Amino acid sequence: MSRIFDRRILLLLISFLTSLQSTKVLSEWKKCGDRECEKAMSRVQATTDYLGPDCRYLNFKTGEEIMVHSKLSRKNENLWTGSKGKDFGYFPKDAVKVEEVFIAEEVEVLTKETDFLCLHGDEYAFE
Repeated sequence: MSRIFDRRILLLLISFLTSLQSTKVLSEWKKCGDRECEKAMSRVQATTDYLGPDCRYLNFKTGEEIMVHSKLSRKNENLWTGSKGKDFGYFPKDAVKVEEVFIAEEVEVLTKETDFLCLHGDEYAFE
């Protein structure tokens, strides 16, 4: 009985730590094309295949086009957010090249907790 209890506690602990990782704040600031971060900033093309570490990241193949919506700033400037079709997420800026700039003047705003949640379809996945 004690071994079953120990295993349950271990599984609960692993589940909790995984939840913390997938909701971790990547940066407190981001740059956008407007104060509401509603406008696309640019269009980029993937220069390499990319597979993100969790569901918050955008996966893509070389040559695919991505619309950039924001760029993390200060703490984690190497990550941008973008969309490819219905998929949305973070990706390293070094994995793409800028094809077209829509908004040159960036506005820095605070991130929100919802910026770092997994988005599946039309629903947020709360860990």
